[in-house]
Amino acid sequence: MYSMDKIKHLDTLGRHAPAAMQAFAAFDAAAMAPGALSVHTKELIALAVAHTTQCPYCIQIHVDRARKAGCSDAEIAEAVLVTAALRAGAAVTHGTHCFA
Repeated sequence: MYSMDKIKHLDTLGRHAPAAMQAFAAFDAAAMAPGALSVHTKELIALAVAHTTQCPYCIQIHVDRARKAGCSDAEIAEAVLVTAALRAGAAVTHGTHCFA
């Protein structure tokens, strides 16, 4: 179901909704540009968020970009495990709602 080959259909979205797609592309470029945070740090954040949202396309895109930005295997592994800890923490803290 999740084939990276489907990414080519982003062009289809752009053809049918060009203004929205251009706005998204501009926002994405601005958000991921170097600023107070380096591209290196932003890609680790993006990779962690992609694991939280569990989007296989975003995971692949951002792991590729993280590597291009110089992120090491250890940094990528820690980002993924921080994600796992936050997701587990959310389940634990939401569990407190089970009690009166």
